Amino acid sequence: MSEDRSWQGAWKVRLHERVRERGYASLTAFAEARPTASLVALAEELGKDDLNAVQVFSGLVAEAERSHQLTRLARGQLVRELFEGLPNGWPAVLDDTNRFEVAHALARWISYTPETHKERARQILVALLATPPPPGWRPLGPDDELLHALLPDEEV
Repeated sequence: MSEDRSWQGAWKVRLHERVRERGYASLTAFAEARPTASLVALAEELGKDDLNAVQVFSGLVAEAERSHQLTRLARGQLVRELFEGLPNGWPAVLDDTNRFEVAHALARWISYTPETHKERARQILVALLATPPPPGWRPLGPDDELLHALLPDEEV
């Protein structure tokens, strides 16, 4: 895209219109149908020339806040970051290179984690580096058993 038009006009309206055009009642439903797609991929599917990843995430946060699903959103974003950052799943050995790749994926996740969950996300980063999951672990959605153990749903 040579010219960023994503912030022009009523982008929130445009975002939700594109979701409805694809047969989804909400942005969350659209994103959950693609649990391993990056935010960039979701934005490109909805409007390569006039929507961006930040807008998609902003819309997802707004819906998660309204439905009291921020923890699920955080788990879902962790899936997206791990899927992109660790394409072969969790490494069998955490040597310097693999430790960097893991830390990078987890740091990207923390940057997208809502403020209410940031401290818990940092604790999860430390826990995963200290006690790694099985080699090859690659969660495919927010309902992954290990993800639920690390970041259980909050009481509403």
